[in-house]
This record gives sequence, structure tokens and C-alpha cells, in this order.
Amino acid sequence: MDSKEFKKRFSELAKANEFKSAFGGWYKESSECIAVLELQKSNFGDYYQLLIKIFIQGAFERTYAPDKDLIKSSMGHITANETPEYKAVLDFDESMEDNIRIERLKKLFNSHILPFTNRALSKAGIKELADKGEVFLLPAVKEEL
Repeated sequence: MDSKEFKKRFSELAKANEFKSAFGGWYKESSECIAVLELQKSNFGDYYQLLIKIFIQGAFERTYAPDKDLIKSSMGHITANETPEYKAVLDFDESMEDNIRIERLKKLFNSHILPFTNRALSKAGIKELADKGEVFLLPAVKEEL
């Protein structure tokens, strides 16, 4: 499997888990937040980095929409990545059978992406993530909550 095929499989899984596709990324929104997934291709090797960006509606007196600027922005109010456990799934310099890569990608969604984004789609969930040390909130973002 090459990186292009992988991105297609990632997209299928994202859509199957209620993420919408836009501008080369995927997003899910609630009335309180927008969660964005972006696979960023490395310039240093054949691998992707997963960016999970959370935008809080009303923060800094703004309403956010899933437009190109938001999807492609380098950071959200909260930004997270894949966990080290799943880094190899995104690395095509590391040899892996296609079926194993696909199974690990499914686990990445089920064990990390979905639990994280589901909690981060609410202000209460973001506070919970911060209290558990799973995310760092910048002081200005903390004030907005």
C-alpha cells in the first residue's frame, strides 16, 4: 500500500465515523466545537503526521466554520497528534503488510481519534481532557472556557 492508497482508506474510515471531508482534511462539529483531522505529508520521509485540531465556537469572539483556512491552519485552540503507539501506521518507510496497517489504522481511530474528538467536541470534555493532563491549554484558551 502506498501513501495515496492509505489516505483513501483513512478517508473512508473518517467518513464512516461521521467526519465530513473538506479541503484535504476531515471535520466533525458540534454546537460548541469543531474537530479537524489532517494528514500532513512529511518533507523528510514517506510518512504522514496526524494533526487533530480543535476549535472552540465563540472563543476570542469568533464563530468558526469548516472552511479552507480552518482545515489547513497549522494549529487549533487545542492541537494533538497520533500517539507513539500508532506512529508506525503512518510511516511508509517502515515495512508493514497492508492488512496489518489497515487493522492498526482502525485501532488508531477506535482507541485514540474517536475517544479524543468525541470528548473535545464539548467545552466540558475539553476541561476533562485538560484535568487529566491529556491536553495542554494555553492560558488564553483556558480563559475562553
